[in-house]
Amino acid sequence: MFGAPLGENKKKIMLLGSGELGKEVVIEAQRLGVETVAVDRYKEAPAMQVAHRSYVIDMLNSEQLRHIIEEENPNYIVPEIEAIATHTLVELEKEGFNIVPKARATQLTMDREGIRRLASEELGLPTAKYAFANTLAELEEAVKEIGLPCVIKPIMSSSGKGQSVCRSIESIEKSWNEAVEGGRGKHSRVIVEEFIHFESEITLLTVRSMSGTSYCAPIGHVQQDGDYIESWQPHAMTKEQIVESEKIAKEITDALGGFGLFGVELFLTPNGVYFSEVSPRPHDTGMVTLATQQLSEFALHVRAFLGLPIPEIRLLSPGASHTIKAWEEHKGYKIAGVKDALMEPDTQVRVFGKPETKVGRRMAVVLHTSDSVDISREKAKEAAEKITVTY
Repeated sequence: MFGAPLGENKKKIMLLGSGELGKEVVIEAQRLGVETVAVDRYKEAPAMQVAHRSYVIDMLNSEQLRHIIEEENPNYIVPEIEAIATHTLVELEKEGFNIVPKARATQLTMDREGIRRLASEELGLPTAKYAFANTLAELEEAVKEIGLPCVIKPIMSSSGKGQSVCRSIESIEKSWNEAVEGGRGKHSRVIVEEFIHFESEITLLTVRSMSGTSYCAPIGHVQQDGDYIESWQPHAMTKEQIVESEKIAKEITDALGGFGLFGVELFLTPNGVYFSEVSPRPHDTGMVTLATQQLSEFALHVRAFLGLPIPEIRLLSPGASHTIKAWEEHKGYKIAGVKDALMEPDTQVRVFGKPETKVGRRMAVVLHTSDSVDISREKAKEAAEKITVTY
C-alpha cells in the first residue's frame, strides 16, 4: 500500500549517495508516490535537486550516518555509492532497518577484497588471478607472483579512480601511488589482478524481485582509465556466452541476497566468461536503458526493492549512450550544444546538474536508439561531440 508522500501513510526511501544514478532512482520512486530523502557529502548533488528533502553529511562517519537514519526512519535505505560506513548499515539492519538489497551485499561490494574472495574462494566462479598488498614492498612481491602486465586498483574506489595497468617493474611505484591516492577512505590496501586478454567486457543487469531473477539484454561498454565512455545494448553474444553469464550472475547475486538490481561486470574471453565485479545498485553503463527498455534499470531497481512484480523486461530498441565529461575544475560552467545534439532524430540528452566540474567528471550523457547498435554508437558519439562544457 502506498500513501501520499509527506502524509502519515507514506513509504519513504533514503538514498545514500545522490549522483546522476541516484537522481533517476528518486524520479522513479516518486512516480510511485514514494517520499524521497537524498543524502551525500556535498551540497546540491543531482538527486538532492529532485528529492523531497536532502542532507549533507560525511557518510563514512558512523555517528552522522546513524543520526540521520534514526531521525528520518525511512522504510528503505538505498546505498548509491561505495563510500559509506557499511558496518553501521549492518548494525542498523540488525535493529530492523531495511537496507537495499542487504547490508551484507553493500559491505562486501564496498571493497574489492570482500567481493573477490566471495566470488573466487567461496563460490568458485572464474576470475582473474589476484593478490593483495598493504605496502609498496608487498606490491612488488605480488606483481612478481601475478606477472606483467597486471591491473592494480585500490580495494575501495569508484568510477575507475586509482586504477592502472602496470606493464613494467619500473612503473610499480607509480601504480602504487595512483592506487593509494585514488582510493576512498583511509585504506592503502590494493588488489593486483592478472591482466585478462578479453574479447569484450559487458554489464549484465540482474534483477532479484518477487518475480524471481531476471536479466536485461547484455550491455557492452568501453572504458578509459577505468571509467565508462560509451555503452550499448544489446551486446552481441553467443547462446553459450549468455547462458554462462546468466549462471555466474545468478550465483553471485543469490549469494548477496535481497531484492534490487545488480550490475554484474563480466569479461568475455576465448576461454569462457570471467567474473569481474558486481554493484548492488544501478550501473553507470546501464544509463542506456533509459532509452532502450520498457523499464529502465532505475525503474527495475525501485520496483524490485519495493516488493513489486516484474513480469518481464523487454528491449524496445537497440541503442547506445555516450558520456560528456569536464576537463577542468570550475564552479561556474555551462553545458553548450544541446540544441545541436538534439537535431538528430531518436536522440536524448540527460544533463546531470552537478554543482561544479572536476577533471574527468561526467556531466551529461547522450542516448540514441535505432535499428542497429553500430548506428546508435556512431550517432551517440556524433551528438556527444556537439556538446561542450564551457567555463
